[in-house]
Amino acid sequence: MKQITNHIMMIRPANFGFNEQTAVNNAFQSRDEINDMQSLKKAAIDEFDHMVALLRSHGVDVTVVADTAEPVKPDAIFPNNWISFHENGTLITYPMYAPNRRLERREDIIEQLSEKFIIKNRYSFEFYENEDEPLYLEGTGSMIFDRPNGIVYACISPRTDATLIDKFNVLMGTTSCVFKSVDANGLEIYHTNVMMALGEDFVVICMESIKDEASRKQLTSVFGQTGKEIIEISLKQMEAFAGNMLEVYGKGRQRLLCMSQTAYDFLREDQKARLSIRTQLLPIPITQIEKFGGGSVRCMMAEVFLPLK
Repeated sequence: MKQITNHIMMIRPANFGFNEQTAVNNAFQSRDEINDMQSLKKAAIDEFDHMVALLRSHGVDVTVVADTAEPVKPDAIFPNNWISFHENGTLITYPMYAPNRRLERREDIIEQLSEKFIIKNRYSFEFYENEDEPLYLEGTGSMIFDRPNGIVYACISPRTDATLIDKFNVLMGTTSCVFKSVDANGLEIYHTNVMMALGEDFVVICMESIKDEASRKQLTSVFGQTGKEIIEISLKQMEAFAGNMLEVYGKGRQRLLCMSQTAYDFLREDQKARLSIRTQLLPIPITQIEKFGGGSVRCMMAEVFLPLK
């Protein structure tokens, strides 16, 4: 089983903007005043199109799906939270914390992908949104997969429920490392993929955000057992989205580590050097998307591991 893929799905936004419903527990979103919504939408589309062109120029197979204008979905650009794709032909959809993000789950997107990829099994977790005490698990935002070793890494938050991780483990035959992660103000990190990124043979992680020593020791042990070099980032670097990276295959199976230009600029030279030994760093400028969306490059990329037809 592969850890990384050449196939990525991305959603071209129609109504990108600041989402009040997600800002409740996403400290990465900026509350700076937006003077011109149309200009922001255009800037987000321009950043999106440039990112797609850059990925394709490096040989990444990007499937672009257009967001629909109605209903309005300000976070549609971040599809990795509502769907995941697996090498055994499984597709899973997930329960979302914000009601307006639940609108992002679209059957026509799945139908479009089924023309190119083989879908053998479909599972849905979204009915947990409607329980008397709703539970949430936001896809590969909530869970970092070590696919070859069958391990799920997750920091618990209002958007990442431990009970649902257990159910995912039963469904997919995985085990999990679950822990707590907080920012500089002591607030729970809303998604695991902003504090941790897992490549083929390395992990970028903000250990500083994990206050429990036993959890840090467990993670260090598991990373060692699975052959992952640990590259630590600081809280300051995490706040600049240096944990929100994704490794993919480019031309000739060249490994590419995708990150925002902001994240790249906040990395120290020694960190860049250690990563560059293993993978090619690919910084991508998405300033407006990061600032007002509270997510970065990794959040925009839904990895497709389904078998090709």
